[in-house]
Amino acid sequence: MGRSRRTIPEELLLLALDPTTGTTAQPQSLDLGLAGAQLVELALAGRIAPDGDRIAVVMARPTGDPTLDSALELLRRRGSPVRAVHWIGGPRLGLRQTYLTHLERCGMVHAVAGQMCGVLPTTRYQATETAISREIRARLDNAIRTGVPPDPRTAALAALAHAVGLGKHLYPGNEGRSSRSRLRDLIRHDPMGGLVAHAVMDVQNGAAAPPRRPQAAGAAAGAVRQPAARAPEPAGAPGQARHGHGRMARVGAR
Repeated sequence: MGRSRRTIPEELLLLALDPTTGTTAQPQSLDLGLAGAQLVELALAGRIAPDGDRIAVVMARPTGDPTLDSALELLRRRGSPVRAVHWIGGPRLGLRQTYLTHLERCGMVHAVAGQMCGVLPTTRYQATETAISREIRARLDNAIRTGVPPDPRTAALAALAHAVGLGKHLYPGNEGRSSRSRLRDLIRHDPMGGLVAHAVMDVQNGAAAPPRRPQAAGAAAGAVRQPAARAPEPAGAPGQARHGHGRMARVGAR
């Protein structure tokens, strides 16, 4: 895959960058969105495909993008299709910083060192190629304004922007309510983008927990048998019953 085209994770991150503060909007959900955006980009590159609510690798050949190829290799190692919600909900430590560093290396953002409360070091990122950010935003605005079905990349970007909560950042206030609604509706124009966007929202709603393992058969049987070992004493032979019950307890404790 050539590098002349910006990837969806890069575009999502540029959309989330606040041009005034140099910080990213919705940082926690944005991490989930970046993981989901990698899936969409890999699907557009023909490396993975949806299999129900799961993701299957259909071509393991590298794309040439190191970050995407790292994700592709992790998916390949799974050996079988993985649920999108479990993949997106998995640990993705440093993914946002990885993309910020990449954008800085490409000259699209500039890192500005600072301090929080005059003590803690911080780094903010200011967009340097503002024309690129404006072009990305214009694509979304055009899809929202015209209602014409957008291309798959723009549809997926819109779906992810909605999923991570960027609607209020891009179209704030009451005057942006209708635009936020139309942004949400764009999710239907790309099946892969829709699958991933819904998975991102499911993770945020706590739906990514793996299923609980069924209780072992032996443990379940023991739970049933335990009350039977405490049968009432037979009438007329209290000493023998207590003595026998003690032997059963000692045997059971071995």
